[in-house]
Amino acid sequence: MLGQTAQFQYYVNRRNASLPVLGEIRNMLITPRKNNLNKIVILNPKGGCGKSTIATNLAACYAHRGATPAVMDYDPQGSSMGWLERRPAERPTIHGIAAYKKTMQATRSWQLRVPNDTDTLLIDSPASIDHDDLRELTRDSTSIVVPVLPSPMDIHAASRCIADLLLVAKVDRRDRKLAVVANRTRKNTKSLATLMRFLDSLGIPIIAVLRDTQNFVRSSEQGIGVCEMPPSRVKPDVEQVQKIADWLDAWPQRRGESTSSTSIKKPPSAAQALLRRAQFGSA
Repeated sequence: MLGQTAQFQYYVNRRNASLPVLGEIRNMLITPRKNNLNKIVILNPKGGCGKSTIATNLAACYAHRGATPAVMDYDPQGSSMGWLERRPAERPTIHGIAAYKKTMQATRSWQLRVPNDTDTLLIDSPASIDHDDLRELTRDSTSIVVPVLPSPMDIHAASRCIADLLLVAKVDRRDRKLAVVANRTRKNTKSLATLMRFLDSLGIPIIAVLRDTQNFVRSSEQGIGVCEMPPSRVKPDVEQVQKIADWLDAWPQRRGESTSSTSIKKPPSAAQALLRRAQFGSA
């Protein structure tokens, strides 16, 4: 049995990592669904908005705390998996699941199995996602993070993404699982002011504002997160990544509050009108 399963790897957590032993493979196969799994989807169909940057830096943040997170990479470019391959062996372990790879030698559910020791799963979603995949990716998620860049084209794409989440994936804003991260921003610029007005008009929380800095580029090249770089260089960046992690960690509280909420759900037409106004206003 081991010879058959050795033809593909279930996860990547070190460069030159060895295959798990037979007992570990069996445990993965029989592990039931984890009700306490923090499933975080980082999503924006527009490429280049920073999904992999956020996914890998959050993974490094959780690993640095002592947990063993997993990154599930759906992007055919494999940016998150490439980052894991560059990750130094002495750094804390992060599991990697190459969801963009297809194999005829295992069922899809086996290939995407989350290891037993993982309580936090970060999903790096692909670009150009269709409606069926959008519903599947966000199903049972605890949090959905949408990175947005400060440009008219990116604001337009973000408005369509959020509209699809509300109207197609049926994400209820009362569940408080949807949030936005402003990415690659520069202070005191007109583009940032436009972006913040757009995000504020949606009534969706802006949980962090990441600045436009080479720190994220340098950390990516080394297979580490900004939290693992010399603190004197990256303090503002680490603070923003920590803000995202703090909001994500509060998912049980947000879920409990949404369950007890008695607010009236807005009809789809109201959501469409809200997004349409924001979209035109940002042009």
